[in-house]
Amino acid sequence: MYDFSAFGQLQTWISLLTLTFMEIVLGIDNIIFISIVVNLLPRAQQPRGRTIGLLLALVFRIGLLTSISWLVSLRAPLFTLPIQTAEGPFGVTGRDLILMAGGLFLLYKSTVEIYEKLQGHDDDATGTGKAGSTMLGVVIQIVIIDIVFSFDSILTAVGLVSNVLVMIAAVVLAMCIMLAFSGVVADFVNRNPTIKVLALSFLVMIGGMLILEAAHQEVPKGYVYFAMFFSLLVELLNMRMRKNTDAVQLQDSQYE
Repeated sequence: MYDFSAFGQLQTWISLLTLTFMEIVLGIDNIIFISIVVNLLPRAQQPRGRTIGLLLALVFRIGLLTSISWLVSLRAPLFTLPIQTAEGPFGVTGRDLILMAGGLFLLYKSTVEIYEKLQGHDDDATGTGKAGSTMLGVVIQIVIIDIVFSFDSILTAVGLVSNVLVMIAAVVLAMCIMLAFSGVVADFVNRNPTIKVLALSFLVMIGGMLILEAAHQEVPKGYVYFAMFFSLLVELLNMRMRKNTDAVQLQDSQYE
């Protein structure tokens, strides 16, 4: 059923490394979301929540890889809307519905979190988590967004590699790397409130991008990731400048 002999070829290993890198890049938004959602839990449960979230993402991706024919069928229109496009009537697919639901969920969740931060409700400072939050509730939220984020990951894998085993190996490697560094990312976000608000803003942007894709308006992801990287770089420079402000002592002018 699966071709193991492909792993004896150099081209297969090059494809594996390339696809692993792409999976890590496409998984950045997933790590950001998981890092923020698990903060609803008490601090002692947060590492467990992150691990469960990433393992669920791995399970969903492998499951989708073994069901490529079903995944492709989601691109077939389920019904059409009385809207004319350049390609004809606007056909709504299963993929469109999933992306729309995921985008709206991200917009709602991120906006609520930003509002609570602006109101001064910081559950991270006490380490007790948000009242009423449970591991099951957090895991359900992670599962919902994992399903949405899995589509970009799997469709990219299908476009780059034809061997399912190579795709699965790349997904497993990428998840192992993300699992190893997810705690570092989460701790960095939690220690810096401005970075957390910036991460939530990224999720708002990603939610909007998912809604546009559901409306058949493709947004080049290179622009999105560049904007995220540039914004993060600017904020890191601001953090460095704020850190050094107290150390800088301006001398009084002799002409005053």
